[in-house]
Amino acid sequence: MINTINLQLEETGDRLRLDRYLSQELPDFSRSRLQQLIEQGNVQLNGKICTSKKAIMQIGDRISLSIPEAKPLDLQPEAIPLDILYEDDSLIIVNKPAGLVVHPAAGHEHGTLVHALLAHCQNLAGIGGVQRPGIVHRLDKDTTGAIVIAKTDLAHQHLQAQLKAKTARREYLGVVYSAPTADTGIIDQPIGRHPVDRKKMAVVPVEKGGRLAVTHWQVRERLGNYTLMHFQLETGRTHQIRVHSAYIGHPIVGDPVYSSGRNLGVNLAGQALHAWRLQLRHPLNNELLEVTAPLPKAFTTLLDVLRRRGVSMN
Repeated sequence: MINTINLQLEETGDRLRLDRYLSQELPDFSRSRLQQLIEQGNVQLNGKICTSKKAIMQIGDRISLSIPEAKPLDLQPEAIPLDILYEDDSLIIVNKPAGLVVHPAAGHEHGTLVHALLAHCQNLAGIGGVQRPGIVHRLDKDTTGAIVIAKTDLAHQHLQAQLKAKTARREYLGVVYSAPTADTGIIDQPIGRHPVDRKKMAVVPVEKGGRLAVTHWQVRERLGNYTLMHFQLETGRTHQIRVHSAYIGHPIVGDPVYSSGRNLGVNLAGQALHAWRLQLRHPLNNELLEVTAPLPKAFTTLLDVLRRRGVSMN
């Protein structure tokens, strides 16, 4: 079944684009979803199919938007327990444990955060994409901490816009090898696919495919030959903190990809990196929402071990 929405432009400013007009008239749809419908030939402008999102509107133009029935979600809900930090009708913030993959991918067709969310949330299917419903940003499999998921198309659009505009604040805590000489710093190095090992990321020049990546860091606690660091992301590239930390000579403890993986006598599920605090504006009322995710037990145990070692060395 296909639903059809008919509109007619009654007034316009200078050079109003088709996708912007539809976004204004249909706020329950994200701009990217409307652009997709245009490109797929689901929009008629004055009786003719228009596949250009940049088509300029004129007063009196008639628009017909056909919305195909949502593609059935090829995922089955799974009753996986969730540590919920915040939830309302627009969004949910979860404290993700180590070992939990965010969304299905090759080798991880089941048991992901998305499967758990489908079991917990009503009407999540299709928001932001069939295979990644509700997902606004990601955390690596073995990175723990706060991750926000949109429950509505409007919330998804709003939250993604905050990330793009860098108004959402994402703060991490991580334990790194050795001790930086300074107390604060900024790593401004582009990140791209590793030129040899395509499963890894690396600092790659922009002219060779790297993308802008900026990480702010601050020393929280010096622990002998290790350091507890506070990181704040300005951008959100794949493995950004892990790659940047290794680049400056202070890889994340326990990182199986970007560090030596030396055994500290603590059973870490992966890298000692935790998405500690998430700050954003609520999509409906624009009020500031700040959520802090408690450190996992393995992380606190690691800190205790390093602190005891520091005391004994003194």
